[in-house]
Amino acid sequence: MVLRGAGPPRSAGASRPGGTARGETDEVGALVPLPDEPSEVDPSVRARAREIAARLAVPRARRDATAHRGVGDLASLPYRGASDDIDLDRTIEVLAERPVPEDEDIVVRERVRARRSVVLLVDVSGSMRGERIKTAAATVGALSAELSHDDLGVIAFWSDAAVLLRLGAPVRPGELVDAILRLPARGLTNIGFPLELAARDLARVPARDARVILLSDCVHNAGPDPRPLAARLPRLDVLLDATGEKDVELGRELAARGHGLCRVIHDHRDVAPAIGRIFRS
Repeated sequence: MVLRGAGPPRSAGASRPGGTARGETDEVGALVPLPDEPSEVDPSVRARAREIAARLAVPRARRDATAHRGVGDLASLPYRGASDDIDLDRTIEVLAERPVPEDEDIVVRERVRARRSVVLLVDVSGSMRGERIKTAAATVGALSAELSHDDLGVIAFWSDAAVLLRLGAPVRPGELVDAILRLPARGLTNIGFPLELAARDLARVPARDARVILLSDCVHNAGPDPRPLAARLPRLDVLLDATGEKDVELGRELAARGHGLCRVIHDHRDVAPAIGRIFRS
């Protein structure tokens, strides 16, 4: 089954999303299957991924003690009428300071969910060939390992798109790197279609737990204007590769529409600090 992107046709060059992009076209994205050929990870990509991973410091998801009770890690919380598993040690500590206790001074053990739903959108269009695609693959490998405790989805895109990892499926960073490198950098750049796919994936996820990260040079030159699609997302952050042709103006506007940040990278060493800044905001 091939999934086609939605949206009315546009004429070529009808508008200019940013300062560099050639504008919108009537080309509509398609979701295509991945190639099956096995491949070996380029040693330089593996080394780059390890260097990025060594510098990553992604904050863990915040625990939500109300919305996600019953699922996740075991935590000690104030009693609110839902649990009878009392944490005696913690409760005694509280009662020693409060001779006339309230109900919430009783500490109980409950399951608390602390997971994010993150969709990575990876540009593999013709403008991302060479060192840029190696950096993108290394970034996905490092970031997917860091987010292994979250629900992660990965979509590669050019004028069409391919799902590398369905949201919530088991994460295998090495296989994701392989999958990206198997896709030849080719075609135009349709940013709107993967944004549409990400919005569908996250439609049932609470907005506070959901975010999209776009890895691209943002040189949008196929498909409809991506800016309205960015505004539909709970949060969109942009990691913009500026080592060659790029459209920083569009990248910043997409992030602004998506209530996120745009961080410009000039080298793979910029990736870890940029990602850390994105997840701390």
